[in-house]
Amino acid sequence: MGIVTIKDKTFKTSIPEAEIKQRVKELAQKISKDMEGKNPLLLCVLNGSFIFAADLMREMTLPCEITFVKLASYEGTASTGKVKELIGINEPLTGRDIIIVEDIVDTGRTMKQMLEQLAARHPASVRICTLFVKPEKLEEKLDIEYAAFSIPNDFIVGYGLDYDQQGRYLKEIYSLVEG
Repeated sequence: MGIVTIKDKTFKTSIPEAEIKQRVKELAQKISKDMEGKNPLLLCVLNGSFIFAADLMREMTLPCEITFVKLASYEGTASTGKVKELIGINEPLTGRDIIIVEDIVDTGRTMKQMLEQLAARHPASVRICTLFVKPEKLEEKLDIEYAAFSIPNDFIVGYGLDYDQQGRYLKEIYSLVEG
């Protein structure tokens, strides 16, 4: 297990790169099978899911498109509880099959707000694909169709996830070491 220090915090490896790659490939296969004959729009939630979305899309075996939205609800290691849309969606969504690609779902508040905003744009379907879900922290009832990992309520970095904008480059997932 590796140890990294980011700013004032220490993190240890919790999910190795090979395991992440395998789960992403499995999700891509499932999505490709479920969406066969369709041209889904991957809605990548920035900044945290950009690496996951790129790897997921490269593993998919059907035509698809990608666009990006940026929502913010975190400062440091804690959620502010307030979601702000920073960059919106410009594409028409009416009749489209949407797959939201998110890095992590913890309370579910961000996802719930996003689903409400998307429903107003009349897509044919909306599915949630997340790299991580924290079931014990969920406050909203969500149908998360594609989840790579169910994890405890740890603060994690790596593979696109950050601590104060640092650590996104790490190829593995690291959990905060309390101490």
